[in-house]
Amino acid sequence: METESEPYVRLASLRQLHQVMADMNTARSLADTLQTVADGVINALGYEMACVNLVRPDGDLVVAAFSGNSAAEALITGRVGSRDSWERRLAMGEKWGDLVFIPHTEGWILDDDDVPQWYTDGPAPRFEDEWHPSDRLFAPMYTPGISGSSCGELLGVISVDRPRNGRHPGAWGREALQMYAFQAAIAISNARLRANMQRALVRLERDQQALRASEESFRQAFEYAPSGMAIAEMGGDQHGRILRSNDALCRLLGRPAAAMRRYSFSDLVHPEDIGTLLRTSAEGGRAELRLGRRDGTYVWVSLRNSVVADATDGPRFLLTHVEDIEERKRRELQLAHRASHDSLTGLPNSAELRSRLSSRLCRRADSGGPESLDAAYGHPAHDANGHGFDFAGTSPSASYDGGYDHHVHTVAPEEGRDDGAKGLAVLFCDLDGFKSINDRFGHNAGDAVLIEVARRLGRAVRDGDTVARLGGDEFVILADGLGKADAQDLAVRLRNEIIQPIRAEGRAVRVGASFGIGWAHCGMTADEVLKSADERMYVEKRSRPKAHRRAG
Repeated sequence: METESEPYVRLASLRQLHQVMADMNTARSLADTLQTVADGVINALGYEMACVNLVRPDGDLVVAAFSGNSAAEALITGRVGSRDSWERRLAMGEKWGDLVFIPHTEGWILDDDDVPQWYTDGPAPRFEDEWHPSDRLFAPMYTPGISGSSCGELLGVISVDRPRNGRHPGAWGREALQMYAFQAAIAISNARLRANMQRALVRLERDQQALRASEESFRQAFEYAPSGMAIAEMGGDQHGRILRSNDALCRLLGRPAAAMRRYSFSDLVHPEDIGTLLRTSAEGGRAELRLGRRDGTYVWVSLRNSVVADATDGPRFLLTHVEDIEERKRRELQLAHRASHDSLTGLPNSAELRSRLSSRLCRRADSGGPESLDAAYGHPAHDANGHGFDFAGTSPSASYDGGYDHHVHTVAPEEGRDDGAKGLAVLFCDLDGFKSINDRFGHNAGDAVLIEVARRLGRAVRDGDTVARLGGDEFVILADGLGKADAQDLAVRLRNEIIQPIRAEGRAVRVGASFGIGWAHCGMTADEVLKSADERMYVEKRSRPKAHRRAG
């Protein structure tokens, strides 16, 4: 800036300064802003060289822009000076407001530090304010503060050299450089902010693109998944309501997507499985249950839950994966059935018979009479006169719920009397003449007889009774709630069914049957009950002449 006779300043110089400041604030990038700052020192303030040193994130200062001398620019641009060296420079010399002037008489002590510099030596000044080549003038730039330019943190330093008039700047020149540094700090801060905003916008756009790609990937994975998937509401009044379901789930349940939105899984689950569904944890919960199809049938599925959020701290939804396990369940049921049923007749086998019988019996302190009830339940089984009575106020042979895990005790009718008491009858059946059929006509004929006998026994008993094949030609019937006469009548009826001719291997054959009736009661084991019925069967078999056994 021309300053021949301060405070006189040419209007053209002010206009030029104003234009430079405007250019600083309209630069397109941080690099353009820094170069504009350096060029403005040359064009508007009248210096031959200018350097902009910018504070890096680590605190050191890098030469970010240079103007006025291409050789010096190539020499020092991009080089770094330590923060300690710069702090030492800004703390020494003469203070011209915020400016720091270090005359050539003092600057020699800085010649060997690590701050990049281009200074040269020269003759002593001829007059008092003449500029010496080794003079140094720094204009610190601070982040804009509330009360003035020096209230913020150090942003950088503008270094200037060789005023065109060869003199130290006067009051106006100093004020202009200080004001220029203040405005440059604002422009650089704004450029940094714009750069950060642009980077943030770029990152945001990338994140949005990634989010859109992720959402599209999720949509495709959801829609085209080979197994069923659904999104349901989580929490609130509409908890569990299905918001969205994929094609696989709609096909599995035979329901259109629009109809699925009217339900929750609790509406679709089999009534017997509602407890399983409610016990399933929302986060990572898994359950195997049955869901209802549109045609009224049910399909076994594996249901697995996970929680997803719409956004940070936003609504949470339940993502449910539904896998069709109907075939596996069918195989499991078939295996379980094979393990518990006879492969030839389809009747419960020996293990299943013992399991069903054992489930009705509990072990008492001993298997004796009423005295054993005293020990087991702490109640007297006789009145003051020594007469027996039952705990419910009926006959001693009736069932008694003594509070043993809510178990209703099984009590057998008393031996030698028929007072109408009812219990669990165990009928042990052994076929008469079966071995001769096997011997004469072969095992295929024998198998046909066993199959037909099993069919006739199952047809003759009540719903809820058990017909089991114990092994070979032995069958056992469990019939609850029968008195002695009822059990005997049942044995006669079953025998009459069995002795009818049976078609086997193209011929009619006949077998007879011997029955032994035992009674199950708590305190006995299943084997003890079966042994008792077996023994009674042999008594009955021996009591009839051999010639009449087959005809009954």
